Amino acid sequence: MSEQRPDGRSGGGSGGGSGGGSGRTVRRDYLRTKSIEQSIRDTEEPEHALTRSLSALDLTVFGVGVIIGTGIFVLTGAVAKEQAGPATALAFVVAGVVCALAALCYAEFASTLPVAGSAYTFSYASLGELPAWIIGWDLVLEFALGTAVVAVGWAGYIRALLANADWALPRALSGPDVAHGFSFDVLAAALVMLLTVILVLGMKLSARVTSVVVAVKVAVVLLVIIAGAFFVDPGNYHPFIPEAKGTLSGSGLSAPLIQLMSGYRPTTFGVEGIFTAAAVVFFAFIGFDVVATAAEETRNPQRDVPRGILGSLFICTALYVAVSIVVTGMEKYTRLSVDAPLADAFKATGHPFYAGLISFGAAIGLTTVCMILLLGQSRVFFAMSRDGLLPRVFSRVHPRFGTPYRSTILLGTVIAVVAGFTSISQLAALVNIGTLFAFVVVALGVLILRRTRPDLPRAFRAPWVPVLPIVSVAASVWLMLNLPAETWLRFGVWLAIGLFVYFLYGRRHSRVTGAGTRTE
Repeated sequence: MSEQRPDGRSGGGSGGGSGGGSGRTVRRDYLRTKSIEQSIRDTEEPEHALTRSLSALDLTVFGVGVIIGTGIFVLTGAVAKEQAGPATALAFVVAGVVCALAALCYAEFASTLPVAGSAYTFSYASLGELPAWIIGWDLVLEFALGTAVVAVGWAGYIRALLANADWALPRALSGPDVAHGFSFDVLAAALVMLLTVILVLGMKLSARVTSVVVAVKVAVVLLVIIAGAFFVDPGNYHPFIPEAKGTLSGSGLSAPLIQLMSGYRPTTFGVEGIFTAAAVVFFAFIGFDVVATAAEETRNPQRDVPRGILGSLFICTALYVAVSIVVTGMEKYTRLSVDAPLADAFKATGHPFYAGLISFGAAIGLTTVCMILLLGQSRVFFAMSRDGLLPRVFSRVHPRFGTPYRSTILLGTVIAVVAGFTSISQLAALVNIGTLFAFVVVALGVLILRRTRPDLPRAFRAPWVPVLPIVSVAASVWLMLNLPAETWLRFGVWLAIGLFVYFLYGRRHSRVTGAGTRTE
């Protein structure tokens, strides 16, 4: 046991492993922590060490690449028309602030603990093993569903482009969203498998591919902003914050959880509508936390990971605000399209060329979103495997490419099958709740680690602690409460499955107890 706790702290005072001892000791085993020193030493094991090749620019590109996706091209119209009007720009600001609060906490943790796994690794060092398992299991779901949903969305764009050229795939190969009965979305599955191969071949290659695609995507967004600015009618901004018109509500499990708990009904439009809209546009920011999963593959993580996280978030927030201002200025918010607001706004002003360009940019941009989400999932899975909570065989890295090829191939194959056979639109909200749950855990982890390990060197320190983490937790919980009750129910089922797997396998094989070293 002593070699697993070189600093005398990693056991979190649990005083024992998984076997023997009093009932109290066994219960406290669930909260045993893994020391930061041990986590860093694990990254130096030759067979489980990832190659350090990324810079701050690479991480920023990854962040921008995963954040800018369908959200900027679709959510602006839906939110402006149904919830906030021209004040959608303020909704993006509110969502960006919530993410910024969490980003500062992520930046402190990533600079202190530059190890793969993001929120999973952070919580293992601060909250304990069982909370770490829960958040790791949550991230696996978040990234898997995110990858599959984006792949299906990408396939839809490609089919639309093919239709413009009077060519179409057989319905049996177009997925369940297009055909009834047996159908497999071959485009979505092929994209996931192609990106899996790229990730196996190395992080530097992945970064280069991402850089090219992100450059194209950002260029399209900037062109939309610049070109659209010439077609803005200032009259469309009045009123900037439309008068409140009613409530956004549902019935039964489709209602927001806060409505079922307290009877409070979130309003549409008005000042409250801005915050209601923020809970929706939050989806457009999902992904910046993936940057933290690449900390172990960064040349100077203490300096570059905080820059990558905060830089990508700032860039994307600025682009989101600019796009929402332009699109609500080009066309009255009451007339905006919900499905393709940017493209249809240009069509309405007599410029179909830009509409086609936007569709092309969206299709190209989704490839990087899909790849980086798959990257994040494989790194979390890799970290959990290296700790023994999942089979250690998946933590072996490729002798030539230095990537966790086994876990990447396994997850890529599973997600390709899911994307090919499943219509996942109803499960997309699980991505939101999973991300917000991770935000809560990371913020709490910063509070705990500041108290338990004040001696740790921190290259980046989140300001205004403990106020900032507390506000971050409150803001994330508020957005979670605005999600439908059925999303919470699905999330609870997934966590219940995760607890079953933990007690069946993970707890008995955890390397913190020494069991993992005996079974290797």
